[in-house]
Amino acid sequence: MPQEAKVETYVATYWIWWVLAVVLVGAELFTGTFYLLAAGAAFALGGVAAWLGASSPVQLLIGGILAVAGTIAAHQWRKLHAMPTPQTGLDVGQEVQVLAWHDNGTARVNYRGTQWDAEIAPPGVARAQTMYIVDTRGSTLVIAASKP
Repeated sequence: MPQEAKVETYVATYWIWWVLAVVLVGAELFTGTFYLLAAGAAFALGGVAAWLGASSPVQLLIGGILAVAGTIAAHQWRKLHAMPTPQTGLDVGQEVQVLAWHDNGTARVNYRGTQWDAEIAPPGVARAQTMYIVDTRGSTLVIAASKP
């Protein structure tokens, strides 16, 4: 009786690399950080190395080194293009002297040697002669009875 041929299902190693690369790039679409994109590109190049016949240790070395280098490059790019944190105004916390209160809740205050329009931050706050700047809206000062 002839020996039956053994049929094995075999997936080429480069397909594993490329499928993992697609999964990582797809996951990157949900994060938007570019870190998974760098790892996905490294895995794709690991797949190219496998397709060219490199041994498993060489494939892992190429994929690993490129993933680390790509992640570092993505981190540096992200630091360079990050939005600066908004700074609080230099006027916040400064004391102002109220010259006059208006019926609509606004006031005229003296600050830095000139007169400014001001409005009270939380409605219903007690009006005082000395108030503190808590914010600015254009050229209008937002004031409160206590320091922020």
